[in-house]
Amino acid sequence: MDIRVHGPGPTSPFLSARDLFETEHDLSLPVHVQLRDDPDERTWAGHYDDRHVLNISRQAASSAMARELALHEFAHMARHEQDHPSHTQSTEEVLYLALAGKSVERRKLSHCYQIANHMKDIYADDITLAVGPGEKLLSFLESSLAMAVADRPEMPTRPEFERLSPTADPEITAVNAAFAIALTERHDLVDGDHRLYDLAHAAAMDAPQVDFQGFKRRFRELARDPDSSSYRQVLVDATRAYVGGSGPAAD
Repeated sequence: MDIRVHGPGPTSPFLSARDLFETEHDLSLPVHVQLRDDPDERTWAGHYDDRHVLNISRQAASSAMARELALHEFAHMARHEQDHPSHTQSTEEVLYLALAGKSVERRKLSHCYQIANHMKDIYADDITLAVGPGEKLLSFLESSLAMAVADRPEMPTRPEFERLSPTADPEITAVNAAFAIALTERHDLVDGDHRLYDLAHAAAMDAPQVDFQGFKRRFRELARDPDSSSYRQVLVDATRAYVGGSGPAAD
């Protein structure tokens, strides 16, 4: 597996991630790591005919999560090379199938893209967690959800007006919580008394209109090796479940 780091910055996290990844997988194309100056640059992978590109900020590359972030993106690259349906299915096509004839708020439309990305991440992390430990990922999920969810007041005076996640959109926070629980349960990372469950419960209470249990089940029980048709239908169904309504099947 060929890794080429461009720009000044640490190289050891990428080499360490490569060593873990290569215990069970390989990539046919080289990986170009682009170290970015912007500390807020989101870590993401690009795919081209002759290479993959891992974009990451120097700050993230120097963080305690650097190896895990690189390993996660290598897993996305592997899914891309496998032509896995989760990484080849057009989200725009799914939204057209799921939402034809419906008027949808822009924020909820952006949330639908996030739901599709969660499904991609499930399949990438099936690889990530098969080759590396999950402790840091669990801590990351816990801290991310904790930032979006506030502590529940012990005796709210007007429960109908209490918001447990005052700054984050409660609907997508509930879906994000369902994703976090589903991923950890899919890989047996948590016990039933882990704090992540308390945070997820708070998020679900904030958005009773979101089927938290349903989304948790959808994410957790994604078929390990779906065909393109069945995966498309799962994503269409998840989109409709989030925005409401029904329609014809994807095929």
